[in-house]
Amino acid sequence: MRSRLLTCFAAALLLMASAPAFASSCPLQMKKIDAALSSADLPKDKMAKVTGLRAKGEALHKAGKHAESVAALKEAQALLGIK
Repeated sequence: MRSRLLTCFAAALLLMASAPAFASSCPLQMKKIDAALSSADLPKDKMAKVTGLRAKGEALHKAGKHAESVAALKEAQALLGIK
């Protein structure tokens, strides 16, 4: 029982420690998307999807949901061909 509690505590600490890393990567990813959008040659439907995902990522970032923000931004980057 004690080892299980310690494991849960350690996992919670790791999760809290990683939150700032996700938080600081969101604005960098948004800048990459913005830069790529200026020269992107995508069909209208893909462009709408990318801009929607970028907006969603920014909203999630502002709401403190950084892991979800990163996921949305990475999906937008994939559509733009950003690695």
